[in-house]
Amino acid sequence: MKKSFLDYSMSVIVSRALPDVRDGLKPVHRRILYTMHENNLGPSTAYRKCADTVGSVLGRYHPHGDASVYDALVRLAQDFSLRYPLVDGHGNFGSIDGDPPAAYRYTEARMSKISMEMLTDIEKETIDFTSNYDDRLKEPVVLPSRFPNLLVNGSTGIAVGMATNIPPHNLGEVIDAVDFIMDNPDATVADIMDYIKGPDFPTGGIIMGYSGIRAAYMTGRGKVTLRARAEIEEKKNGRFHIVVTELPYMVNKARLLQSIANLVKDKRIEGISDLRDESDRDGMRMVVELKKEANPQVVLNQLYHYSQMQETVGIILLALADGQPKVMNIKEILDHYVAFQCDVIRRRTAFDLRKAQERAHILKGLTIALDFIDTVISIIRNAKDQPAAKKALMEYCFKPVDEVHVGEVHLVDYGTEGLYLDETQASAIVAMRLGQLSGLERQKIEDEFAQIMARIEELTAILNDHQLVVEIIKKELTEIKRKYGDERRTEIQMVSGEVDIEDLIPQEDCVVTLTHCGYIKRLPVDVYKTQKRGGRGVSGMTQKEEDFVEELFISSTHDHILFITNKGRMHRLKCYQVPEGSRTSKGTNIVNLLQLEDGEQIAYMIRVHDFDPDQYLVFVTKKGLIKRTELSAYKNVRKSGLNAISLNEDDELAFAKLTNGNHELLIATHNGMAIRIKETDARPMSRTAKGVRAIRLRDDDYVVGLARLRENATVMTVTDEGQGRRSEISEYGLQRRGGYGKINYKVSEIKGHVAGIKVVDDTDDLIMISDDGVIIRIRVSDVNIMSRYASGVKVMRLAENSKLVSFARAEHDDSEEISQVEQTGDEEEMSEEELKKLEQELEEEEISTDDE
Repeated sequence: MKKSFLDYSMSVIVSRALPDVRDGLKPVHRRILYTMHENNLGPSTAYRKCADTVGSVLGRYHPHGDASVYDALVRLAQDFSLRYPLVDGHGNFGSIDGDPPAAYRYTEARMSKISMEMLTDIEKETIDFTSNYDDRLKEPVVLPSRFPNLLVNGSTGIAVGMATNIPPHNLGEVIDAVDFIMDNPDATVADIMDYIKGPDFPTGGIIMGYSGIRAAYMTGRGKVTLRARAEIEEKKNGRFHIVVTELPYMVNKARLLQSIANLVKDKRIEGISDLRDESDRDGMRMVVELKKEANPQVVLNQLYHYSQMQETVGIILLALADGQPKVMNIKEILDHYVAFQCDVIRRRTAFDLRKAQERAHILKGLTIALDFIDTVISIIRNAKDQPAAKKALMEYCFKPVDEVHVGEVHLVDYGTEGLYLDETQASAIVAMRLGQLSGLERQKIEDEFAQIMARIEELTAILNDHQLVVEIIKKELTEIKRKYGDERRTEIQMVSGEVDIEDLIPQEDCVVTLTHCGYIKRLPVDVYKTQKRGGRGVSGMTQKEEDFVEELFISSTHDHILFITNKGRMHRLKCYQVPEGSRTSKGTNIVNLLQLEDGEQIAYMIRVHDFDPDQYLVFVTKKGLIKRTELSAYKNVRKSGLNAISLNEDDELAFAKLTNGNHELLIATHNGMAIRIKETDARPMSRTAKGVRAIRLRDDDYVVGLARLRENATVMTVTDEGQGRRSEISEYGLQRRGGYGKINYKVSEIKGHVAGIKVVDDTDDLIMISDDGVIIRIRVSDVNIMSRYASGVKVMRLAENSKLVSFARAEHDDSEEISQVEQTGDEEEMSEEELKKLEQELEEEEISTDDE
């Protein structure tokens, strides 16, 4: 059974499912084209019923079902399946809507013009032939394929244990790459990509980014994201509609329209009022009418997300090379093709040389006959029949004749006293017509002989010089490009965050801000000049009415940014994928960068350098629950996001931090409480767990800060009224999770409620932002270290009715250093004794801290 299965597997791999790297064809396609060639079904002949072609293929070379042959023939004729169709079909050959082709008794076909290039010089022994299934006929092992069909038209196939999916490419780009490879054999894949930009699908579309293309070309495997071409148009009545003119490769238009209608019916996509297909002979046109209140960009993003208007196309560059299946990079494919074409040209040249030598040999015999015409006529006249005449001519010695040498060509056998004719020459002389004895005909023979000798010299030079072979290939490919080349149909759009452009992005720190209404931007850190404590700051952004900044932090451009939403889902971007804005710009709406669901908003952002398995993500909700999960659990974030934490109905995410598994954490609340716990108090949980209690809250309190503690650092507490204070970590005693914690700040209407906490040291700067968009940067060292019962100093002066909403720690920049600011007196609201008395009351109030 093992042997039988292996035999079957190799049969499927070699003889059915996989294309040959040389001509890019599977056996069934090769047999179809060769049969049409034998039947003289060229582009200049009349169409012939497909039933005749299918029957001929079955009877001669392909002993399988007629459906398999006809389906293959149909695909060769579909301009939406092949970039350059190899069959010219007449009749119904199916449509992009999924309509099936008519039966083969109704349709007609012939070879297309470009398919003739697949069989050029096949009669000149350029390729090997093998016996057909019953040893009755010979079929080609491979077609000469004078253009790189494997890349130009691509191929798909599923064998046993392997599959191939080679996308089509632009003919002109591939030919340019072949020319470059022949001139530069040591070229790299990166060099080739200067010529072959990427796949070029017959249905057009837009490829999002180069990273998938680069991976596929370098390794033989990759994925590209292919989008429909859609434009948002505004109507006269102020409404918008989305017009789709190109679809991803192999997407069924009718099925796509039905799926969009179902999405609207199920209310997964809202804002669509009408959907219709306006496609005609002039091209494709799908129109999506939008409701008046709909955001067209949001609807378009949803269409890309939920429907086949955006597809992932897998690329597997697998083909038969030397009879064995092999995954190759694009350079290896081109190298195989160039080597094959060099062999084709050499075999064609050798064939032409042999024919030229044979003709020269005959012409020399005819010349001898003309020189001794009287003797030749006498010999032929006296012979009783043609065989006797030939024998007599071969035995007769023509003399006196000088020895004749023509290049490397052996023309005749020399006798000791004269020149003898061989059988080939004698047969040609006997077959001469009397008209060839005239002077004019003699001159034609002599001219032809001279031309043949020049041709022999040329062909011999080609066989002896590889560079001449290369020049012939380049010349013929250039002519094919001139005749059949066209503009590329598939656009490739640059997408930020790709591997191949990441090296061009400088690694630098930047400030990332996200507003309440979802506008995000990044700016270089040095945009915000260090100012004196208590200053008014500079304008950070222009905002929409009633919008304000909710998140702000420092990140490297090459870091990952994890976006955790209010629904507990996680999305991911590279920092440099966030569009850079000016200091006063409002930024880009996050819905243009992430695929968010209706009602989903970003609750927290966190930067991640890499997904180290020894690191953890710690989540804390506003209701005081904590959950710890290994960071590696979030390594594969889908485009649509993934569940990061499960939340209770009345809870939402407050903060998330990266930890090493052994950190101590400080959790602060809006009403001035804080608890210091060990990270290990919360055991590691699954990605979708809810977590356990971290701090017990009173009814009107909620979590506003989560900090990782470190040695030689202090805790910075800032209120929403711009008041700030630093305290030693030792001021916060270590406790078990689940308690009320200790008093961190005595809140009041004047000093405000706690806006957040950060762990800082004297080498840090602090960037703060208010809800009216004003940003200020100060040195942490300007704020004195005080006890927990101190209210601190003014760290940011706020405009009337403004609140401080967010702040971030940044590395200190010496280039922005200014003179030392003058310290003001620290204010105290209560004594240490009063603080201890309050904490004693809280401890008595605490109840059991068992896990919920």
